[in-house]
Amino acid sequence: MRALATTALAAAAAVGCSAASVAAEEGAAGGQYAMKRTIAVTGVGEASKAPDMANLTLGVDAEGATAAEALRKNSAQMQATIKSLTDAGVDKKDIQTSNLSVGAKYDYSPEGRPPRIIGYQATNAVSVKLRNIDKAGAIIDKAVGVGANRLESIWFSFADPKPILNEARRNAVADAKERAALYADAAGVKLGPILQISDGYAPLPGPVPVMARMDMAEAKAVPIAPGESTTSASVTVIYEIE
Repeated sequence: MRALATTALAAAAAVGCSAASVAAEEGAAGGQYAMKRTIAVTGVGEASKAPDMANLTLGVDAEGATAAEALRKNSAQMQATIKSLTDAGVDKKDIQTSNLSVGAKYDYSPEGRPPRIIGYQATNAVSVKLRNIDKAGAIIDKAVGVGANRLESIWFSFADPKPILNEARRNAVADAKERAALYADAAGVKLGPILQISDGYAPLPGPVPVMARMDMAEAKAVPIAPGESTTSASVTVIYEIE
């Protein structure tokens, strides 16, 4: 019995030593990384380029004595608007209904009497992608001339945003490298290898709203100036200090 007890104690001691050894090794490894001196910087980069696509929202407002009449008038105008877009070469997949509503119009008397219905209004809007910016002005002219009476917004974008986004990311990495070198020089230390790179949020150019109710007589020549669109990117880089 004593021999068996001695053997069991020896085995337990061996297991305990083994576990302690593993824990010590893991702690040493974790401590080694934790004790590294580092410089963490965030770089920001931008890239600009002329956009190759215009996005707009065209709307139709129509009124009638009844809801059915208002919707019928609206539908006729919207059908003419969509036809003008497809006739101009806009693909059907680039035309999407974004809003459709029919509601009553009320007269609110200043004498305090209850409001009364004086008619109905139907509203319809479509979002359109124009892949040929050079034709944007002419396409808007034609659409307004045949039915659309509201231009809600217009903004510019890229059919393939990846190239300009990647350029902004490269500029962000270069900016991070420059900042890290500056801080290291100011602190009197030397940069070591990169330990970690974290990608930041990269917003693309957003819409520029244009709220305007347009009459047919006003729609003669719509000047479209896309200019340049700028996108930005950020990246966080952690360097080891040698």
